[in-house]
Amino acid sequence: MKILFAGTPDFARIALQRLLDAGFTIPLVLTQPDRPAGRGMKLQASPVKQCALEHGIAVAQPRSLRLDGKYPEDAAAARDALIAAGADAMVVAAYGLILPQWVLDLPAKGCLNIHASLLPRWRGAAPIHRAIEAGDAETGVTIMQMDAGLDTGDMLLVEKTAIAATDTTAALHDRLADLGGRMIVQALELAACGGLTATPQPAEGVTYAHKIEKAESAIDWAQPAEAIGRRIRAFDPFPGASTTLAGEAIKVWSYEIDSALPPDSLRPGHILSVSDQGVTVACGDGGLRLTTLQRAGGKRLPVADFLRGFALTPGMVLGSTAPAGARE
Repeated sequence: MKILFAGTPDFARIALQRLLDAGFTIPLVLTQPDRPAGRGMKLQASPVKQCALEHGIAVAQPRSLRLDGKYPEDAAAARDALIAAGADAMVVAAYGLILPQWVLDLPAKGCLNIHASLLPRWRGAAPIHRAIEAGDAETGVTIMQMDAGLDTGDMLLVEKTAIAATDTTAALHDRLADLGGRMIVQALELAACGGLTATPQPAEGVTYAHKIEKAESAIDWAQPAEAIGRRIRAFDPFPGASTTLAGEAIKVWSYEIDSALPPDSLRPGHILSVSDQGVTVACGDGGLRLTTLQRAGGKRLPVADFLRGFALTPGMVLGSTAPAGARE
């Protein structure tokens, strides 16, 4: 089978590589335009583009695929390239552009999407983050036949995986990317012999995984310790859960739950104890022992190393704009 591929980040790159390893012919890859990245903000190709170029595959980077949209010349050029490729199906994984109906109708076997959730739960842009944040016990990958809706198409293959109590978005992303790469190969092999069955998504249980915003990174210490911990893991690696002390930002990357705190021992955000094993902070319910921290512009550090360059003492209040030495 000849396969078109549309994707942008590393999640999609892994799927593209698995398709190539399985021997599928991929005449054309679509990916997002190069974006500024890094300290120098130089234009950088997406992981999918880098993979495609390494394998000598033609790459198209339209700003839009809408023929009646803001960039009709980009869409028209992409249409010509897609038609010329003459592929049997298109695989889409975290592409970042909405596919108009003319794209969905183009391949004979349609467009197959690799979605990192158990649909219809967590349709949308950030299913891995939101599953961890919500405390879901499991997630998985759904291979879906795309339609005009937002992740509403029929399910073709579904596999589940447990979410561990220590899983970050980074760790779960890698497991789901590997799973998605294996499943899309399986789906296309089944499609080639007519063995793929489409099942409509259930009408119940629909939730939306809205895009992660930087503004969500601020820790609300009035929340229960368990909820704060889930957000710390959900926002690793982006945008990182953060708090402040005397106006300086501190990111929190790892923690342990301290459930032994007496109720209402101190108001949320108070530092209760400091040691090389962790900085214990009162939350709305229970406490967190922070074990990996980062100053603005610095590196992630184990708490013992962090404390050598940033003094934290019991009585200080995280999330406060008061002077660093103040007690509240």
